Amino acid sequence: MKSHTKHLVFNTKARREYINITAHIERELLESGIQEGLCLVNAMHITASVYINDAESGLINDFDDFLEGLAPHEPLSNYRHNRTGEDNGDAHIKRTIMGREVVIAVTEGTLDFGPWEQIYYAEFDGRRPKKVMVKIIGE
Repeated sequence: MKSHTKHLVFNTKARREYINITAHIERELLESGIQEGLCLVNAMHITASVYINDAESGLINDFDDFLEGLAPHEPLSNYRHNRTGEDNGDAHIKRTIMGREVVIAVTEGTLDFGPWEQIYYAEFDGRRPKKVMVKIIGE
């Protein structure tokens, strides 16, 4: 069995951003040479998420509106976590809702997606470099 690991870095310009990283992951799969196996994509920060869904701008805005409705960034006093001097209590909650990672089957050297599926990196406390780990295992 072969293994390929890569740490990608994303530096968002805004506090909240949703980045389609599918092409980045496909490049890593190609570099790995793995034809059959599994691909793990993991947000390495507790205020970011990786998820799979449709690459449709209206849906992405719906996700953001939904999450901001559940855990609005302000007022900062809503979150006990922010009493530590942080201002990202909401980002931790958003990450938990959207999830930490995804696993995609690799079949015949490609990511084995369903219709319309794409991989997204969701940033909830951005404006600084953050890592995403890609680990591909298989033959």
